[in-house]
Amino acid sequence: MLPVLDLADADRDPERFRADLLSATHETGFFYLIGHGIAADRSNEVVAVARRFFALPAAAKEEISQLKSPQFRGYSRLGGELTNGKVDWREQIDIGPEQKVIDGAEGYWRLQGPNLWPSALPELREVFEAWSESLSEVGMRLLRQWAVALGASADLFDAAFADLPATLIKVVRYPGNEQNPQGVGAHKDSGVLTLLLVEPGSRGLQAELSPGEWVDVPPLPGAFIVNIGELLEVAAGGYLRATRHRVLASEPGTDRVSIPFFLNPALDATIPIIELPPELATRCRGVEADPDNPIFDTYGANAWKSRTRAHPEVALLHHGITPGEAVSAY
Repeated sequence: MLPVLDLADADRDPERFRADLLSATHETGFFYLIGHGIAADRSNEVVAVARRFFALPAAAKEEISQLKSPQFRGYSRLGGELTNGKVDWREQIDIGPEQKVIDGAEGYWRLQGPNLWPSALPELREVFEAWSESLSEVGMRLLRQWAVALGASADLFDAAFADLPATLIKVVRYPGNEQNPQGVGAHKDSGVLTLLLVEPGSRGLQAELSPGEWVDVPPLPGAFIVNIGELLEVAAGGYLRATRHRVLASEPGTDRVSIPFFLNPALDATIPIIELPPELATRCRGVEADPDNPIFDTYGANAWKSRTRAHPEVALLHHGITPGEAVSAY
């Protein structure tokens, strides 16, 4: 069982909460979060709206096909996303901040722009824009607790998120499949932290808590599943660990809805590196190096790497580049 943290304890007993937060993310990088203030009715509504979208006819979903979006927004059909070069068996919508396109944008600035919204389900926009705002607040509360626990000031990360944070929501459905066991391949998240809402009773999410040791992460009623991303590992000098995780495809005849929210800073933000207090520095393992997955200090470069690798059709169609070319540009 992963650790269960109560965010209300951050007010009641902050020292204990920060100690538990450090312990969970130094050792596993995954935990359950309760006491976050998001009512169950709102979570249920978000899942219900997602279900209504995925029940639409194919033509209504393809109206917002990601192939129409240079910003990698909108609907990806089954098989439309890759992890580690292999097909993920899921369909999904990608939703980011609603912004204007930058004329003549280069590099990661090409990720800034509008979302695509389905005309057949107009309530989807209102529900998910409100969801993004609420989960941003939860995520920032957590970040401030991490900052203090690591020996920095509570507002250390605030500036990186103050102007145009590049948050991302994925609204995902995993249908049953016998041939392809990969719902999502093993990976680390490229941003700062992830808050995951999963339908009750769902199965499939696994975390690699030690090399080759995959542990099931089932949903816990009323809780978000939280994991840290590569940039928080970098900020903590490796004291905190971004953990590889994967999703197994649903069993035939079943499906599941999963809605991760990725708290990311502005595209041009550089996450500050914390000078750890001695008692933490002596236990620091350093940032994990992977030559096949370079970590850039600017968030936008990490996002561009991830998006072009995951959606090569969009990258080629709108930008005329391959994932390898996108990575080598930084």
